[in-house]
Amino acid sequence: MPLTVDEFLKRDLNRRQFLGRSACRAATVAAGVMTLSANAAAAPSSRVPVAVIGVRNRGRELATLLAAQPDVELRTVCDVDPSVLHSAAAQLSPLAAHPITIESDYRRILDDPAIAAVVIATPDHSHVPLALAACAAGKDIYLESPVIGRLEESDRLISAAASSNCLIQAGLQERSGAVIRDAIQFLHRGRLGTVRLAKAWVVHRRKPLPKKADDATPDGVDYTAWLATHEPRPFNPNRFHFNWRWFWDYGGGELSQWGSHLLDLARWGLQVDWPERVAALGGKYAFHDATETPDTLSVQYGYADKTILWEHRLWSAHPIEGRSSGVAFYGDKGVLVLDRSGWKVYDGEPAGGVTTARELDIAHLRNFVDSIRTRQTPTADLPTALVSAGLCHLGNRAYRAGRELTATDWQDAQG
Repeated sequence: MPLTVDEFLKRDLNRRQFLGRSACRAATVAAGVMTLSANAAAAPSSRVPVAVIGVRNRGRELATLLAAQPDVELRTVCDVDPSVLHSAAAQLSPLAAHPITIESDYRRILDDPAIAAVVIATPDHSHVPLALAACAAGKDIYLESPVIGRLEESDRLISAAASSNCLIQAGLQERSGAVIRDAIQFLHRGRLGTVRLAKAWVVHRRKPLPKKADDATPDGVDYTAWLATHEPRPFNPNRFHFNWRWFWDYGGGELSQWGSHLLDLARWGLQVDWPERVAALGGKYAFHDATETPDTLSVQYGYADKTILWEHRLWSAHPIEGRSSGVAFYGDKGVLVLDRSGWKVYDGEPAGGVTTARELDIAHLRNFVDSIRTRQTPTADLPTALVSAGLCHLGNRAYRAGRELTATDWQDAQG
């Protein structure tokens, strides 16, 4: 039987550990670990100590950028795969001001009173179990997007964050980008006129995933920890590194991968939250392979007087609006097209700006560290991220149900 979330947390934490860690953390803060101004030179004793859980791809990118922050001590990296862990440590150690320790068991990170914050960059299905454990341990959290693996996890995560007073920054790095914010302000000031439609998309070619037989778990890999609260099943290399996202138990396909970012921009620009109706059509049209999630999908999110459209095609190289991924806002005075490289207005007044994905990441991590110090709400707070992740789950749910969903469907799911 799979572990419930409560059993998962009980395995990780008892009351005595929690109280002891909380006392140690309070003493550390009182001693001045997190009192340094972000603009001052950082003494070793005043750097924010951070650990990164999951360091194969995204986690390693974030760890690299954190190591470059003068007021951050990248203290520990953690992964269930020893080959990934040692590779990451070898790459990151020369960048850090102090030696980096490695852990295969994230519980030791949560037990360490000297660590103030954790980055969770593991597969989607383990985001909430790890975040709940981190909240119980009193750690601030940078939680990769989408912040939830299932819609039903929303309330539990909100309650845990509120009761622990832990700060959660979602990995929606576009929210911290100055150029991206300029584009949103352009929209909100009415410079595009009345905007009733936004479209978000991803169009590119992915390779099919050939079917593979179940196999022995690789040496040293803690597959039980990787599964988190999910049903035990034999190890299969197709469901492990990176490709887990194409299987419903662990991810939500391209819609969850990119939609949590691009749909967040779409609804931010339109100033909307939960839709009234969601309808989806698509399927596995091009790939007859091991994957479960659709290679072709269209989703319509209906609001009172606005619409958001989602589209992905994983077998095509012809982009939409000239960009392989992005968001377009259609107003009666022009069209604004936005992606991680910047934005531009067409058929309207000349306007735009240029940025890079790296600039967005640095600004977002900087906001996270500053929020730890000031206890101010981060730019991508939990309520914001839950709606954007929720749109992805609703789109997938409508697709799998084969019918239109209404507000009752997701209100029931959220409890």
